[in-house]
Amino acid sequence: MRAHRQESKSENWLADDTGAATAEYAIATMAAVGFAGLLVIIMRSDEVRQILLDLVRSALTFSSDAPSE
Repeated sequence: MRAHRQESKSENWLADDTGAATAEYAIATMAAVGFAGLLVIIMRSDEVRQILLDLVRSALTFSSDAPSE
């Protein structure tokens, strides 16, 4: 009978999901921090910075080469 009672406690412990959402938020936050760190490292590169600046400049400027309708 005692073994049955012990098994019941372990089943209850495995079925208990208290704190699961908190753990999921913690994992997602750590992933976001890691991704942000990677972006900081990439953005420190002069080549990447220049590519992004050129992209923004070309997006914000109007070209007279565009076909008119």
